Order: sequence, then C-alpha cells, then structure tokens
Amino acid sequence: MKNGSRLAALGGVVVAGALALSACGSDNNAGTDASNAPTGKVDCVKGTVNAAGASSQKNAIEEWKKIYAQQCAGATLNYNPAGSGAGIQAFLAGQVSFAGSDSALDAEEAPKAQQRCQGNPAWNLPMVVGPVAVIYNLQGVDGLQLKPETLASIFAGKIKKWNDPAIAKDNPDAQLPDNDIKPIHRADESGTTENFTDYLGNVAGDVWKWEAEKKWPTEAGGQGAPKSDGVVTVLKQTQGGISYVEMSFATKNSLQTAKIANGAGEFVEVSEQSVGSALDGAKIVGQGNDLAMELDYNTKTAGAYPIFLVTYEVVCSKGLPADQAQFVKAFLKYTASEDGQKVLTEAGYAPLSDGLATKVRASIEALS
Repeated sequence: MKNGSRLAALGGVVVAGALALSACGSDNNAGTDASNAPTGKVDCVKGTVNAAGASSQKNAIEEWKKIYAQQCAGATLNYNPAGSGAGIQAFLAGQVSFAGSDSALDAEEAPKAQQRCQGNPAWNLPMVVGPVAVIYNLQGVDGLQLKPETLASIFAGKIKKWNDPAIAKDNPDAQLPDNDIKPIHRADESGTTENFTDYLGNVAGDVWKWEAEKKWPTEAGGQGAPKSDGVVTVLKQTQGGISYVEMSFATKNSLQTAKIANGAGEFVEVSEQSVGSALDGAKIVGQGNDLAMELDYNTKTAGAYPIFLVTYEVVCSKGLPADQAQFVKAFLKYTASEDGQKVLTEAGYAPLSDGLATKVRASIEALS
C-alpha cells in the first residue's frame, strides 16, 4: 500500500519535534549520566544535519545525542521522530540527510533512493534492535499470556471480550473480566506497524488476512493514535485497551506487557535478553554493504521473544554534500561503536550482536 499519506506527514518534518545535538554545556545535556560517556575516541564533525523517521528509536537518539553533545561542540543533529513512512519520504525528497526506518527500503523506494543519492545506492544499516511489546490496560490482570492466533484474532476484531474462551485458555489461572477489548493502533505510517502486521501474517495467516504495511488496514478496525507517544497516551486512558509499541516506550511508562508464545509454544516475556535470542535467527538479505534483514517470527529458540524490529538508518552510500556526508559518517560511527551500543540496553533496547555490529561498522567505514 503506497499512497499519499507519507506526503501528508511531511509538513514541518525537519523542525517539528526536533531533537537537537548541540554544543557542550547546552540545556540538552542536563541529566546525562557521566558513566555513559564514551571511553574511546569520538569523531567530531561540526555543522548541522537534519534527519527524520522512526519514533521507535526516539529514546535511543535522545540518549545518543546527550552523550555526543558532551564530546562534540558545534555539532547539531535535528531528528524528528515523525514515523518511518514520513522519514523515508523526507529522505527521498532530499529534505533530510538520513532516515530512521523500522523496515528496509522496498522495491518501489530503492530506485527513488538511488536517484536521491545522485545515482548511488542507499544502504539500510541496522542500528537499533527493538522488542515490540504488546501493551494492555486491564486492571487486576497481570502477566497476560497470548498465543499468536489469539493475538491476531484480537487485532482482527474477531475476539471482542477479555473473557473470551480463547484468552481464557491461554490464561487458565487469570480472572478475566467481561469487558470489551479496545484495540489501539498507529494512525500514521509506521515501521512498527509494518513489523507487527508482518508478524501476525507469518504466525497466524489463517486469522490475519492483510499484507504487512506501514499503514494499519482500515478493515481491521480499532482506534488510531499518532506515533508511539500517542499510542501510549491513549492506552493509559483506555481501560480494556491493547496495543503495540517498541519496548522502550512500555518500560519508560511502566505499562503492562503480555507474554507471547513463540514458535515452540513457550510464553516469553519481552526483554532485551529474550529478543537477543531471537535476533540470532535473523538473516541478512541485502547485498554488499546493504544490511537489510529478514526476521524469523516463528523462532523456536528457547527463551526467544518472537516480536521484534530492527530500526535501520537509511543512508546514501555516496552522493550527499561533503559536509553532510562527513557528519553522518561520524555520528553513525559513534552509534554503532561499543560505547554507542552500550547505551541501548539502559534505554530499553537490545544492542546489535557482535557479528552484526562488526558488519555495520564496516559499512559505515565505506560511506563516502
């Protein structure tokens, strides 16, 4: 589904909600834990660069920018967490130097990206691994467990009550109320939505009939809310609500999260560790320095949580103005470094595996 909704999101994509990386001593540095300061050398490039995209990596960017700002005076990154769809469209339009996206460029976007990069390919560089938490607001019910078919039936509108027999079967010891289920989804184009719907289609295709898309299928129903922060806000106000967000938003807001059954039928709590186990089954399907990945939602690895996303930084391999190219390369070298990846665990994400991180760093070194 490719439509004009991305274009509608572009108004103010660079300015609205920008996260600034500014000179040392700025207000943005307040509260940064000195223990997070890089122990190795950080390449600093002065200037201002604009980026936009996935709100799922917003919390990671916020942490990175605080630390980077301490090290590099005169370097400013404006990142607008407008959503993967808006970020990619802004990148294709030449409005930002790189985009954050929870899904790799597709067959329609890749040639447009090559044109934007002055005839050079754009690369998808995995940078943030985010467990997708199924969050819910149901008083008196903790530790909710859901099999894939049950979860898909809820979001497809087939299961409408919390005490439905399918949910009761997944939770034999729970006291489930006779309350309406109120599904909430992202209203904007979102890579988190694309990953979540891709998961539902792969694990419960008999129930979930829609293709994986950044835009939530209208026919599935439910209430929409803008961006991850909007989903969290609506869920908090909705007794009986259920939704999906990147785990750092669930952690930050102390939300209830459901255990999800993996391919082996094991109910697993969402965590950095459980997603790290699942990441081992992901495959790189991109060519050369393009590191687009294929995720295994049916993982049977013990202790593996099956719903997760990889947020990419979508970059021009070549073709940016020299000052922008130097800045992007320097900043991404930090985020992909051991110091940069250590920050992710504290922010509620899962760091890249050692093997994948090595490949990402090699790709960044090849940027020019």
